[in-house]
Amino acid sequence: MSITTISYLTNVTFGFGALARLKDTLAQFGIARPLLVTDAGVVAAGLAARARAAMGDRDGPVFDGVETNPTEAAARAALAVYRDQRCDGLVAIGGGSPIDLAKAVGLMATHDGPLGGYAAVAGGVARIRPDMPPVIAIPTTAGTGAEVGRAAVIVLDDGRKVGLISPYLFPRMAICDPELSLGLPPLLTAATGMDAFAHCVETYLAPAVNPPADAIALDGLARCGVALERAVADGSDREARWEMMMAAMEGAMAFQKGLGAVHAMSHALGSLKALRLHHGTLNAVLLPEVLRFNASVVGAKYPRLASALGLPAATDLAAWIEGLNRRIGLPASLGAMGVREEHLAGLPEMAEKDHTSPTNPRKAVAADYLRMMRACL
Repeated sequence: MSITTISYLTNVTFGFGALARLKDTLAQFGIARPLLVTDAGVVAAGLAARARAAMGDRDGPVFDGVETNPTEAAARAALAVYRDQRCDGLVAIGGGSPIDLAKAVGLMATHDGPLGGYAAVAGGVARIRPDMPPVIAIPTTAGTGAEVGRAAVIVLDDGRKVGLISPYLFPRMAICDPELSLGLPPLLTAATGMDAFAHCVETYLAPAVNPPADAIALDGLARCGVALERAVADGSDREARWEMMMAAMEGAMAFQKGLGAVHAMSHALGSLKALRLHHGTLNAVLLPEVLRFNASVVGAKYPRLASALGLPAATDLAAWIEGLNRRIGLPASLGAMGVREEHLAGLPEMAEKDHTSPTNPRKAVAADYLRMMRACL
């Protein structure tokens, strides 16, 4: 048997009402003046104001210019506020985009040069040092799991969407309060929920040896199977919201093991500035085709995934997931999301070079990615 390294390093405060712990958490990490990083939607929903109130006397400035796919330009703008206001830590509230952007700002606050030099595909993992300001992450969606992840996915100035990966990018604390997700609209609940679903599936299929990650991924998938459709149908279902936030957290804890072709393609497609495609929705649309691509090499893993979902072992998972996407109101194709053949230029090559591609169970090259993208149009 091969030797493997297994790491789970995030501290988490989880449960209804956990946001009330924010003031004490800031004190715990010595943060006197945090920069609150968020987006316009979280502000409009009143959640940023709730976070500011929970800071007590440790209030600080707000940066709400985070885009659907966070950019290097937005990170620079947030960094300017951070430095101008003499902040000493970051609080990110929202989905994966504000949390990823806060990680990037923390990196830029103490590291020189453009973010591209710290991308995993450029050998940047070894260049990231621990001397970064603390980040406190507060998810308001149940999807990305960025609050417990060691990566930040950023669109660079040159248009590439890359992963910054380091154990030093873990938030110092994740405050997971399912109450913050109660007002999430059905479509966003579905899209972010399928992001968590895809994380659990892809990490379980990744070939690395990591039984704890496999167990966590299967548990997270089982929670998705029970709670996702309920949360979409009734956003006030507290039990379903709790289960989905736990599933999202588990998916990201597990994907330290690796992801695969779904994320390689969704990262590439997410770099399209003209379309502003949602990451979780992309994962949902791409997942069935990737399952078909990987079927010949995964052995008995598909029946185990089916079992976790409470389905018969012989279930056609790709077809079942297509049906799930329909039931929860997600688009059936990339074409329905506005993607056309002309948009694909250069994206298969980008997917092949993505940091998630090497851990797909079946090797995929640009020609494979082009065929899969076309099949999803």
